[in-house]
Amino acid sequence: MGLDVLDLTRLQFAVVTIYHYLFVPLSISLSAAAAGLQIAWMRTGHDRYRQLTLLVGKLLMVTFAVGVVTGLVQEFQFGLAWSEFARFYGDVFGPTLAIEGMLAFFLEATFLALWYFGWDRLPRKVHLATIVVVAVGTLLSAFIILAGNSFMQHPVAYELDPVTRRAHLTSFRELLFNEVNLAAFPHTAAGAVMVGGALLLAVGAWRAWPRRSAPDDEQRHRDAPAFATLARLGAWMTLAGGALTALTGDHLGKVITRVQPMKMAAAEALYSTTTGAPFSVFAVGRPGGGEPFFSIEVPRLLSILATGDPNATVAGINDLQAQYAAAYGPGSYIPMIPVAFWTFRAMIGAGMVAMLFALVYLWRTRRGRTPAPWLVRFAVLVPLLPAAANTFGWLFTETARQPWIAFGLSKVADGISPGLTSGEVLASLLAFTAVYGILAVVWLRLVRHLSSQPLSSSRSAAQPDPADPEGPSTDADLALTY
Repeated sequence: MGLDVLDLTRLQFAVVTIYHYLFVPLSISLSAAAAGLQIAWMRTGHDRYRQLTLLVGKLLMVTFAVGVVTGLVQEFQFGLAWSEFARFYGDVFGPTLAIEGMLAFFLEATFLALWYFGWDRLPRKVHLATIVVVAVGTLLSAFIILAGNSFMQHPVAYELDPVTRRAHLTSFRELLFNEVNLAAFPHTAAGAVMVGGALLLAVGAWRAWPRRSAPDDEQRHRDAPAFATLARLGAWMTLAGGALTALTGDHLGKVITRVQPMKMAAAEALYSTTTGAPFSVFAVGRPGGGEPFFSIEVPRLLSILATGDPNATVAGINDLQAQYAAAYGPGSYIPMIPVAFWTFRAMIGAGMVAMLFALVYLWRTRRGRTPAPWLVRFAVLVPLLPAAANTFGWLFTETARQPWIAFGLSKVADGISPGLTSGEVLASLLAFTAVYGILAVVWLRLVRHLSSQPLSSSRSAAQPDPADPEGPSTDADLALTY
């Protein structure tokens, strides 16, 4: 069966959004890591922190550049394929998109350039302030753009014009402090820490420990302690970010249960309203959806996740479908259950494996110990895990909201541009995919090139840093800055 205009348009938006979001959490976490490393350098005088600050900053710059380009395409899609959505909700979304764009271009980009070109030109504290502004700016951008997405999950701060049926913003403050946004933002930020930490862990482990394919030279030995420090910093970020993601995700789940009960029911494929609802670790259902006929369950866990009470009642899909049909008219209000069910578990599983690897790496490298070769080899692949967890999380968030584009107000089918043809969408989808594929290759090659370069040093080998003793710096040094 061929895809119609709606299916292709949704697929195009998914491709553009998911690809863009691969770089957003990296920008957030790498800017924070660069700021933290620079603070550590200024407080301790250890030159390795200066070297690592420069390296992480360069990784940030190439990531930020790709993120800005892909973010522009994402915003242009509202006019390209979702003009009806933009027409009805433009007054609500316009301020968030405009402010986020100004933050990305005028605040973050400007101060990132000042930071990079200001080495040895700006006073040290002023120079440090520039990267701190970038780190804060990325968080502000995320918070503001998430407010727009949170409106789609839980519409607030609007009124509908009775004539045009357009939504008008009534309170920007209320839009920003939507309860879904207040829960989703810390969850998103914690996930970003995981993604950036996994990248730093991979780069540090790849460069710190000897490999058969790597030349055994004096420069590698000089750089190894600094990269060992970077790897452990990345491992700590991955572990801490994972723990925070779990805690904030628990709170977000309870908020979502209140405002979108169908989404939580879809996450468990819970068709019947149940008191003390269990959570399925694994389930098998019929092709195309339907109630599972086999599952491995943890008793009462879904009730705990949904409300915090193991004896609470969780609404089932069948009852919710009947409620929605009565409130909004005939039609199906059930999302794609297999997608919601498995993306929810894939999100949790990928995050847990990343945390476990970070914990093992920290244990095996404690007190300067050399990790096993298999651990170093696998470390290079670790960034795929939190990136996958983020992707599965967004797939769950958006697909389990279906068929709504703004929950309870309008459906996805009502938001696409009138007159749009399958050929037009397919052509733009192929073009975006090709360009994004090229950008992915360029970004990967740049990251690999930057990561493989010798660390720059402000001192010669004959004049070691007196404040930087031999051997990897302790975790306590970096803990001072976080």
